[in-house]
Amino acid sequence: MQAKEIKDRLKLLIKEASIIDPHLARRLDEINRWVKDVKPGSLTAKKFVLLFLEQTIRDAQVWLDIKALTSLEEQQAYYEHMTPTEKYWYCELLSNWLSQDDPKFYIWRQKLMAGEFTQSDADLIASIANHIKQRSGTIVKRYIADLSMATDIIVSNREQKALCIQLTSVADEFSQQKYNDWENTLRFWVIDRGLFLSYNPSTNDFVNQIVNVTLYNSDKFPAGKYLKFSL
Repeated sequence: MQAKEIKDRLKLLIKEASIIDPHLARRLDEINRWVKDVKPGSLTAKKFVLLFLEQTIRDAQVWLDIKALTSLEEQQAYYEHMTPTEKYWYCELLSNWLSQDDPKFYIWRQKLMAGEFTQSDADLIASIANHIKQRSGTIVKRYIADLSMATDIIVSNREQKALCIQLTSVADEFSQQKYNDWENTLRFWVIDRGLFLSYNPSTNDFVNQIVNVTLYNSDKFPAGKYLKFSL
């Protein structure tokens, strides 16, 4: 999507959401005010801002489609066409994000606009996602989940139970504070299963190890638990 198209689409979605879901309308209005004074050429140059906006517009449209359905049966039928991780994203995490205040939203919006967010692990996550899909698992990646909810990826496997995962290459002995912050964030967003996974990028086949651990734990990990695991 081009920058002008994104701006126009945001305005239309705000109008639609104001009738269907005021929580979504409020969030979209916040985002619109954040970008409305940025010229299209400048916005085009901000890669991650554009990607976030495109992702948010797609999610907003899906959310409005769901909310426009008049019965729970119709909504359930809509969800049945989603993967388990997509359903978890829309039913749980996005729903919570729209209805609650997000203490990190203003901070990371500034960082996105200033070009301070580079997503240095993008290639790694793309590789993990490909491996998971090849093994018939499902995965969801969202900027909101990453930046507000300390969740790099949401994964499900055979049991079709979504698991939120934070990846870090920080050595295990130095990661305790990061783990504590991660657990507090998950509890804040009422995420009931989480895996904090430390990996060593110099280890042979570490991507496959990450995939093995995430898929196994998505099936076996109990609700109400947060696990710190080091490869």
